Formats: sequence, C-alpha cells, structure tokens
Amino acid sequence: MSGGSASGPARGAAGGSAAGSREICFVVPGDIDDAEAPSGGNRYDRRLCDALTASGRTVRELAMPGAWPRPGRAAREGLARTLAGLPDGGVVLMDGLVACGVPDIVVPEAARLRLAVLVHLPLADEPGQEDLNTGERKVLEAAGAVVATSAWAKEHLISHHGLEPSRVHAVPPGTDPASLASGTDGSTRLLSVASVTPRKGHDVLVEALGTLAHLPWQCEIVGPLRRDPEYVTRLHRLIARHGLEERVHLEGPLIGKRLDDAYAGADLFVLASRAETYGMVVSEALARGIPVLATAVDGVPDTLGWDPTGGVPGLLVPPDDPGALAASLRRWLVTPELRGRLRASARLRRGMLPGWDDTARRMAVVLSRLRREAR
Repeated sequence: MSGGSASGPARGAAGGSAAGSREICFVVPGDIDDAEAPSGGNRYDRRLCDALTASGRTVRELAMPGAWPRPGRAAREGLARTLAGLPDGGVVLMDGLVACGVPDIVVPEAARLRLAVLVHLPLADEPGQEDLNTGERKVLEAAGAVVATSAWAKEHLISHHGLEPSRVHAVPPGTDPASLASGTDGSTRLLSVASVTPRKGHDVLVEALGTLAHLPWQCEIVGPLRRDPEYVTRLHRLIARHGLEERVHLEGPLIGKRLDDAYAGADLFVLASRAETYGMVVSEALARGIPVLATAVDGVPDTLGWDPTGGVPGLLVPPDDPGALAASLRRWLVTPELRGRLRASARLRRGMLPGWDDTARRMAVVLSRLRREAR
C-alpha cells in the first residue's frame, strides 16, 4: 500500500493510460486513522485497504483532509487536484463520505475514470444532512459502480436513488477474530459502542435505563464525543435527570487494547440506533460471544443473524421506543434461562462470521468487473 497525498501523477498524457494497470486508487477521509474519531466507516476503509494489499493487489491510498461531506475551500481544492491528477481510465474507489457531498467536483471526473463509490451510510440518513440527498444522487448516477455495505443497504440505495440495479453491489464488512469475552456476573455489565450522535439513540438507551434503576446494572458507552457536542450535553443532562451518573459512563473513544478490554468485560451489547446500514459493532460483539440487544432497523437484523441451529443470538426491539428497550433489558436482567440461551447462540454465531479477506475478494470482483466493462 502506498501513501496518498493531494498530489498525484499528471492527468492525461503525463499520467498515462491506466488501461493495463492493476492499481486501485482508494480515496478515503483524512481522519481514517484518527484515534479520537473512530467510526465504522473508517474501520471498514482501513481493513479493506489492508486486506486488498495482503491479497497482492496494489492499493494507492489517497487520504483527503476535510470536514466531509461539507468540506471547506482548501479541502475541495485538494480533492479536485487529486482527482485531476489521476490517469484516464484509472480504477478509483471513493468513500461516499468524501464523494457524495461534492458532485460538482466528482461528476465531471467520473466520465474519464473507472469510478466506484463506497456508501457506508446514505448522507440523508444522518440527521441534518437531508439537503445533500440530491448531490449524492448525482454522484451515484455518474459512478460506474456503487458499493453498499449490506444487502439491505443495496436495495435501499437502488430504490431511494432510482439506480440501475446491476451497478449496485453489496460488499459487507468482515470481522476480526477475537477472544471470548469473560464478562462479569453474566448479566449486569452493559456495553454500547457507537459515536455519541442522535442517530445512535443513546438518549433512548438512557431513558430505558432510567426505568430500571431498581435493578443491578452498569452501562459503559464507548464512542467519540466531539461530533455533536450539543447532543452530548443533552445526554449528560438526561443521565443526571434520571440520577444515573454513577451507573452510565461516557468513556469517549477507545481503540486497541482498551476497546478489547471493554468488550471483554461486557455481558450484553446494546445498540439503540435509529438508522444503521450494517452495524459493524454488532458483529464485533458476536465475535467475542457477547449477546446483542439492538433495534430492528435497516441492516441490523441481518447482521445479528442466526446461529447454525436457527437460534437468534440476541434480542431486537423497535427504534425510538424506550419502553420496548426497557422491557427487553429487564428480561435480560431477571431471566437466567434467557441469558444462557442467548449466550450459547452468540458463541455459535461467532464461528460463522466472515473475515476481511472475504470482503477484499468481493470488492476485487466489483472493481475487476468495472475495469473490464470500461474497456
């Protein structure tokens, strides 16, 4: 894997034709490796890049600084220079967070590049980004291929943007092998890993926990706190209003061993998202044999899946419903038989999760097809 920058080979004759090249140019957000801003999208990009490289493919990583999908002038100019510097016919995979907010830059270049856009989450699915929907549609219509991260997300993109189905592909993320979580007493340690933003529904989780103060539990919330400071402030106030300051802990972002330790100490993983195309943290919990309580939104039910016996390794509840979430949490906390069944199912499901090598193979098929069709 070669490092990227805002500069590249000159366009056209100076850059040469990429018709015979096997290189994949992968345009990713500049904060892809920022320990203070981990995200499922960034993790997908990094692990895919590494897995493609490990499989023998040449990947040129182009990390683009900027506040995507709403970049400032310098970031826009940097992206424009980078794309203009790529050779005609070059295979380019762009993270949708970078691509879809700047159609005026990406669409003109798509005509001469073999462009695939990787959509982790449609921009309009994030609260406050609805105005970017039209621009995203223009970019996806111009791309030679569109990649979604789940079968649900693929169908959603096709229907929402009216895309030609044959150009849209599902390439789910892989999961890294992990040790079984030891947990605590088997029930009371709750863990939620997600950026603290409205879409992730932490407010719903706190409201649900507020009705269960009479039961024993502790909840650790892991994830970046700086993406929506106003929401984080409201969440702190909600925690205080329910008197849960000693029981609900906002840990901020954790990576590496500290994140592994958080998973290792968990008895139940909880995800209260309002929208979620895949839910990588669900599979990361299952990789450790941790049962999952999640909202039945978008791609999450498929990610939770079934074990080989047909059992479900967790519980699903409607989104935005503190009462339903509280009821399922209570069932977990007071029903040993339920806990045992879900734990056994999660351990069986653990052995069924695909790895990142599978993700790389699937993506390589999409990009190889794009390369052939453009000839």
